[in-house]
Amino acid sequence: MEKIMIINSGSSSLKFKLFNNETHETLASGIIERIGIHGSKIKVKYGAGQKYELDHEITNHLQGIELLLNVLKELNLIADLSEIKGIGHRVVAGGEYFSQPVIVDNDVIAKIKELAQLAPLHNPANLNGIKAFRKYLPNSLSVAVFDTAFHQTLPQENYMYSTPYEWYEKYGVRRYGAHGISHEYVARKAAELMGRPFEELKLITCHLGAGASITAIKYGRSFDTSMGFTPLSGIQMATRAGDVDISLANYIMKKLDIQSMSDMVYLLNEKSGFLGVSGVSADMRDVEDAAATGNERAKLAIKLFYNSILRYVGQYIAEMGGVDGIVFTGGIGENSPETSEAIMKRLAYMGVTINETENKKRGAQTIISGPDSTVTVMRIPTDEEYMIAQHVWRLLEN
Repeated sequence: MEKIMIINSGSSSLKFKLFNNETHETLASGIIERIGIHGSKIKVKYGAGQKYELDHEITNHLQGIELLLNVLKELNLIADLSEIKGIGHRVVAGGEYFSQPVIVDNDVIAKIKELAQLAPLHNPANLNGIKAFRKYLPNSLSVAVFDTAFHQTLPQENYMYSTPYEWYEKYGVRRYGAHGISHEYVARKAAELMGRPFEELKLITCHLGAGASITAIKYGRSFDTSMGFTPLSGIQMATRAGDVDISLANYIMKKLDIQSMSDMVYLLNEKSGFLGVSGVSADMRDVEDAAATGNERAKLAIKLFYNSILRYVGQYIAEMGGVDGIVFTGGIGENSPETSEAIMKRLAYMGVTINETENKKRGAQTIISGPDSTVTVMRIPTDEEYMIAQHVWRLLEN
């Protein structure tokens, strides 16, 4: 049986899904956790709800992938490595080099490495996964699918900054966005759920998780998006500040005697957002629990989050001249009815109503707006792996 594998490689983790090439069904999924950190383990879900877990010290991605392939053999999910015909890799930053998925070669690897400056937390980790799989599966088709590619359709007025134009010409300074794989997947699902052609809709997709972004999709194409040159800007996130005045960095560096801009960016990337404001946690669930017990800083963090979402939603409605559908997805978007309810209530002025029963269904694909709502609001679980798999299947057929 021929198969493909989809990989999302992080700095200390590696998520995967194994698909049947013929039926496109998911055969297995799982994660390798804490790579290079004490307490490493591998988790696999397969078959009819079966689970496999193994605690095993894993020092690097190469060792982790070797272990994963051996586990898949042990579980009889693959008989031989030659069954894996294609591997799809999620890569965060593709810059202007990549407007669509590509077959990985040495030139693609060099460009992903070069673009690490646009996603320093992600591209190097993505590259680790690509290199490791090329070693163990050199005959499999290796495909890179970029989070930024979907946003290459942004019109110039939505991706350019009001900085010297030479910065764009010489250094590629512009808005690139992120989460494009997720935004495209849920937008297409939204069109199916609404029973309307994707190319005729004005949609706003809200990918809300540890990393979060909002995208305006006009007539089947990404039209504007909240993340910018890097994944730091946009709405408030788990540990990322989102939009801040750039002069703030200079001010705080002087106040705290921070010597390098890299250290300042680290604070905005890793010590801000929910964590920085609430002082409780980077996890929305923990912050919501703290707010419920009266923690004022946790309440403030949630209010800031809601406001940052609303700013972009309102902006995108104006930019597109209206909206047909709004989608909530991602860890928070799929599992926090409180968030979707708060946003919909703030949109009541334009005729948005809530189906309270449907809105309480966490993790379900459903329409959460009322039958009389002027805008169809949906909760759609994202499946970036399946979206990547579709691209791999297409390239395998060519």
